[in-house]
Amino acid sequence: MTAVGRPIRLGPRSVAALVLVSVVGLVAIGWPLFADAGSALTDHAADAPWFFALLLPLLIAVVVATIADCGMDAKAVAMLGVLAAVGAALRPLGAGTAGLEPMFFLMVLSGRVLGPGFGFVLGAVTMFASALLTGGVGPWMPTQMLAMGWFAMGAGLLPAGVRGRAERLMLSAYGFVAAFAYGTVTNLYGWVTVGGIGQGISFRPGEPAHENLVRFLAFVAATSLGWDLGRAVLTVVLTLTVGGALLKALRRATRRANFEAQVTFQASERALQGEAPHRTHVTYEGK
Repeated sequence: MTAVGRPIRLGPRSVAALVLVSVVGLVAIGWPLFADAGSALTDHAADAPWFFALLLPLLIAVVVATIADCGMDAKAVAMLGVLAAVGAALRPLGAGTAGLEPMFFLMVLSGRVLGPGFGFVLGAVTMFASALLTGGVGPWMPTQMLAMGWFAMGAGLLPAGVRGRAERLMLSAYGFVAAFAYGTVTNLYGWVTVGGIGQGISFRPGEPAHENLVRFLAFVAATSLGWDLGRAVLTVVLTLTVGGALLKALRRATRRANFEAQVTFQASERALQGEAPHRTHVTYEGK
């Protein structure tokens, strides 16, 4: 049977691991909105090391769950390392200037081809590697890792049957919207941590969550909307121009890697009849 380049599927354990890490991440990012004004727990910078220490084993749990569900092998792990290295190398090219970060379109296409579970781990690992490469290690890094994981995972959850130009249009539309979502998630961390921005847009511990959210939207519009727009536009342009070629290359790589191939051992017919020494043939069957 010929292997088809299809995403690494999600099994029940993979889904459970992704849901767990996403819920933990949402709580870790958003809990200051619901803390009391006198609480000492409104300092995001203080909880960042704990968040990072919790996030790493959860990422490992996603990988282990994917291996347990579908037998993701060393070839898939090797591709994860290669794509993470390429993504980390792409990030300094834009240096964050006006939000021009070419790594985002690679995360969209990789998540699309290789599936949501692979995409989530790839996004988080790429952001971690790029932070080490660019010197961007800080209390904000766990939030960036989680947001990039969600960014790549979402591409893997898009409808699977779309191909050709329609697929590139779908991915570019997703990349445009998800680029703003990524900026919103990472901005929430900075908004809560950095005080004294302005009376109308500063985070106020203890006040109702809906009032703080209004201030947060004003903060995003005043400080980072232009950066998010640059990131979104670049993602769209790269997806429409070189996305087709990269999608073909990624799918060709998955076909050759033959992820999830089943190995079966078959004895030759003559050996079974006792006419020849026993020899075993190894057969790989792609799913």
